[in-house]
Amino acid sequence: MRHCINCCIQLLPNNEHKQQVGCGGGPLHGHPECPACKGENKIVLRVDGKQMNLLAVLEVRAEGNESWGRFLRFKKGKRCSLVFGLMIMTLVMASYILSGAHQELLISSPFHYGAFPSNPSLMDGENPSDMKEHHHQPSVNNISYVKDYPSIKLIINSITARIEFTTRQLPDVEDLKKQELHMFSVIPNKFLPNSKSPCWYEEFTGRNTTDPYLTNSYVLYSKRFRSTFDALRKAFWGHLSHASGKHFRLRCLPRFYIIGQPKCGTTDLYDRLRLHPEVKFSAIKEPHWWTRKRFGIVRLRDGLRDRYPVEDYLDLFDLAAHQIHQGLQAGSAKEQSRMTRIIIGEASASTMWDNNAWTFFYDNSTDGEPPFLTQDFIHAFQPDAKLIVMLRDPVERLYSDYLYFASSNKSADDFHEKVTEALQLFENCMLDYSLRACVYNNTLNNAMPVRLQVGLYAVYLLDWLTVFNKEQFLILRLEDHASNVKYTMHRVFQFLNLGPLGEKQETLMTKSPASNARRPEDRNLGPMWPVTQRILQDFYGPFNTRLAQVLADEAFAWRKT
Repeated sequence: MRHCINCCIQLLPNNEHKQQVGCGGGPLHGHPECPACKGENKIVLRVDGKQMNLLAVLEVRAEGNESWGRFLRFKKGKRCSLVFGLMIMTLVMASYILSGAHQELLISSPFHYGAFPSNPSLMDGENPSDMKEHHHQPSVNNISYVKDYPSIKLIINSITARIEFTTRQLPDVEDLKKQELHMFSVIPNKFLPNSKSPCWYEEFTGRNTTDPYLTNSYVLYSKRFRSTFDALRKAFWGHLSHASGKHFRLRCLPRFYIIGQPKCGTTDLYDRLRLHPEVKFSAIKEPHWWTRKRFGIVRLRDGLRDRYPVEDYLDLFDLAAHQIHQGLQAGSAKEQSRMTRIIIGEASASTMWDNNAWTFFYDNSTDGEPPFLTQDFIHAFQPDAKLIVMLRDPVERLYSDYLYFASSNKSADDFHEKVTEALQLFENCMLDYSLRACVYNNTLNNAMPVRLQVGLYAVYLLDWLTVFNKEQFLILRLEDHASNVKYTMHRVFQFLNLGPLGEKQETLMTKSPASNARRPEDRNLGPMWPVTQRILQDFYGPFNTRLAQVLADEAFAWRKT
């Protein structure tokens, strides 16, 4: 057996310039192809340093059945080439190991690495102590991201010049009915007058052995909800109303919605608010029915499933409906008053912004803008609904969102690169379409590596204000909530007309630790690069300014956070 050992070294800066040395030998079936060897297959061992894109490749290929003795009879020149190649590989490996990081090799690269280099250097005025929080220190040999700021600023200026907050055209109720015939046939126009939540009775045609949740999609598609529905199933028949040989069940919708935004403290607000005895939430914290499940969307990348009917959504409020029904049937006025004061809530953080499904179902689009939005349907049934929004500095929201949802290779470098890519994609859309069309563009939203659009609060709020009155909103800031939980919760109680809490209940609600806080491994990555923060501040600035104007509160400009 004869073994041929060759060394192939590639310098691939900017994915444009290539220099290859020493690729020889024949093909080997079933192994990856070496780009420098014109189609020949190789078994490769790679050391990949992101800053240099330096690849050291050692090929080992078996040919024929000749003995190892042939290797010793290599010509002197070939043996020297082999030794030289092994030395180069060893140096690269040693550099990689000693550096202790995948992001940098100790050997410096003379190549500029594309439009946006992968490591920023310190910006003027940055506190050196802040760098201790970073996952790794930037190399002094790296080309600074700061030098690329002017080119990124041009992209932001291009976007800013095209920002226009226009008023959307509202659809007619008849057009809404055509889109959701079944929903309009199930939910009535009027609700029970003696319940704070929008409830009504509907006939139940099953028997006492009938499983009312047998076909519920939330149960079928998620095991973690089954125990909840097991409890509801056992109590179901005892909470029916019986009259004239017929059975009736109480159906309810939420009185209030926590509609957004993700990574802005909605989970913490939900966890504290549900401790109030008068508040009952859906069986699932975030049903995402209005924005996703009613279209059959669980995850967009998985395609469309069967649509969740409105009955499946209403099932989620059965626990609260059972208690309200108990109060309506109570003999004593005190018990009746206590139960009918119950207010139902729902806390899907996608409700305010996620309209990605419209492109699959609504054809009559005007210049790429969705003809119907989530709020149009909610308003059609609940024109008096109360809406709570929790917001935070969109710059910090985006970084928190990235850390939470990114699965691997998380770093300040990676975040910076994803931000610049998202900005370029957003600008490309704005060159041809309106701001609203780009914000609700499903293709663009799926293409962007970070959810840049979620922080455009002003766009979403203005669209909600076309159908709901400003007095129906309570807009909170996470920064204020974090600094004074008690004050925030009192504002929520007042907004929802909730009764006061006892001292022990209030202490439990306000002193408990924050929910859904940043994971320790994400905190260890440190903050985003200052230049990335500056870029995002420039991008979100005009939208924050408009939000502050709408709310008449400069705190929502986040000029000092």
